[in-house]
Amino acid sequence: MKNPKVEFYFKKADKWKAEVAKLRTIALASKLTEEVKWGCPCYTLNGNNVVLIHDFKDYCAYLFLKGALLKDSKKILIQQTKNVQSARQIRFASLKEITKLEPVLKSYIREAIDVEKSGAKVAMKKTSEFAMPEEFRSRLEKEPTLKRAFESLTPGRQRGYLLHFSSAKQSKTRESRIENCVPRILDGLGLDD
Repeated sequence: MKNPKVEFYFKKADKWKAEVAKLRTIALASKLTEEVKWGCPCYTLNGNNVVLIHDFKDYCAYLFLKGALLKDSKKILIQQTKNVQSARQIRFASLKEITKLEPVLKSYIREAIDVEKSGAKVAMKKTSEFAMPEEFRSRLEKEPTLKRAFESLTPGRQRGYLLHFSSAKQSKTRESRIENCVPRILDGLGLDD
C-alpha cells in the first residue's frame, strides 16, 4: 500500500520519474511496508529494511540491504564500494530495462524477503579488521584521552572515522582529517552526527 509520507520522493523525481515509479509499483506488489528511510522509499518487513529505491545522476537503483546474502543468479547485483559489506544495488538507466527485468526483480525481492524472514545476518568485519592509518595510531598513542574517547565510540562510529581517515591518499590530508575530527571524537560523536 502506498504511504503518503513517501509521495514527496516520487513528486520530486526529475530525470528518473518513470523509472522510480515503476520500481515502486514492483516493490509494492511484494506486500512489503513502504516507509521513508534516509530520505528514500524503503520497503520493510516487520520494521526490518529489505529494499530501497534511490536515484543518482547517472542511474536509479534498488538497494537490497542484505544483498550480500542473495544468490544473485543473474549476476546483476553491484557492491557500491569495497567498504560496503552488506548492501548490493541493481542499477537501471531506462524504464525499458526495468520492464524487461521485472520478473527477475520480483524474484530478487522475494528472495530478500525470505532472507529477512530467516533472520540471516551478514558477517560483518570487526572494527579491528579495518586499517588504522599510522597518523591516527600515533596520535592515539600520544593522547590517552583521545584514545579512550575513540575506544568508547560505537563500532560503527569507529569504522566511519577509520574509513574517512584511510581514504585520503596523502599523509598531509590524513593528518588534516584527523585534526578536524578530534573534537568530534572527544565529544563522543560520529563522523555524521
